[in-house]
Amino acid sequence: VQKMFELFGRITKPHPWHGITAGDDAPNAVTCFIESVPGDAIKYEINKKNGYLMVDRPQKFSSLCPTVYGFIPQTYCGVETAKLCMEATKLENVVGDGDPLDCCVLSTRTITHGDLILTAVPIGGFRMIDNGEADDKIICVVQGDSVMKEWNDLKDAPAAYVDMIRHYFLTYKLNPSQPDEHPVSIPQVYGREEALKVIAASQTDYAKKYGNLQREFAQAVVDA
Repeated sequence: VQKMFELFGRITKPHPWHGITAGDDAPNAVTCFIESVPGDAIKYEINKKNGYLMVDRPQKFSSLCPTVYGFIPQTYCGVETAKLCMEATKLENVVGDGDPLDCCVLSTRTITHGDLILTAVPIGGFRMIDNGEADDKIICVVQGDSVMKEWNDLKDAPAAYVDMIRHYFLTYKLNPSQPDEHPVSIPQVYGREEALKVIAASQTDYAKKYGNLQREFAQAVVDA
């Protein structure tokens, strides 16, 4: 089944979420599918059904993401990811957001567009909760960056840089017409060790949700 899946991926474009792995060295180094880059005034997002990068919407307000942004393939924010969130924050009734695990990739060199993959090293993350859903943001450094390779943990990055990224996520959904509503919170900022646990939990969630995809594909070929 695995061989069939790999051969099919050579003659068709693999689905960025399901057809690409998180990498042989995950969670220590992970493949990231990039959806958007700094300066994008359009919110691009993967179409979960067909795998194409699509226009989700123009950015509603003036905030623009300050980092390269995407997700880690074959991850899913479900029960295990939400469980980690609740254990860390002591909050209740948090659920996974049902999406692949998001990642912010730091690089000293400009990456000019999305719809590509790269390898990055996790150094930490934000325990973000969006309207009661666990929506962690894993902070990574692009592999091979000659400057940022010294950043082995989020504490190694300049605090002002981390605050800038955190401020974006805390404010990008704020509506000036509804100033008292704060749909997003970040109750915890964590380092590399916890980031690896979050990635592993999201991989477990993915295996539970989509672990039979290859078998289903093989059976569909047989039935055809």
